[in-house]
Amino acid sequence: MRVCIFLISLLFSLSASCKAPQVGDFPIDFIGKDSDGTEIKVSDFKGKVVIVSFWASWCEPCRKEFPVLSAIQKKATTEKLQVISINIDEDRKVFRKLVEAFGETSMKLVSDASKKTYNKYGVKGIPHMVIINSEGVISSIHVGYGESQLSSLVDEINEIARHRPAS
Repeated sequence: MRVCIFLISLLFSLSASCKAPQVGDFPIDFIGKDSDGTEIKVSDFKGKVVIVSFWASWCEPCRKEFPVLSAIQKKATTEKLQVISINIDEDRKVFRKLVEAFGETSMKLVSDASKKTYNKYGVKGIPHMVIINSEGVISSIHVGYGESQLSSLVDEINEIARHRPAS
């Protein structure tokens, strides 16, 4: 009987630890690798607002979001904010071609062809955006939004970026 109770509690704790992060949680740290193979982690950007956005080249709303996120990154500078744009579905070769096509950007472009990070974050649809405040806590999660919502997302990101933790 004790063994059975132990196994049930072990299974429960394992399933709880696999739960996707929610608003108020700390995000999963390891994001993936960029086109050069450098590992990208959320903790690399401690003290900054971090936007993690999942996308694919075939996703129309994602393609419209990309220039908006690029502009946010450029305007905010990497001193205050970091956008991490995670490409799903495309293999490394296609991903590298996409990175070349986008040209120079201060956004971090990451490949997740295996969808490991996608699954850990509980992504069910794209675009999928996770906004992490400068204290390292998830402030909001947006799923499946369209072009008409981009303006309000920019306002929300700006508001989160203006909030600085108490010293």
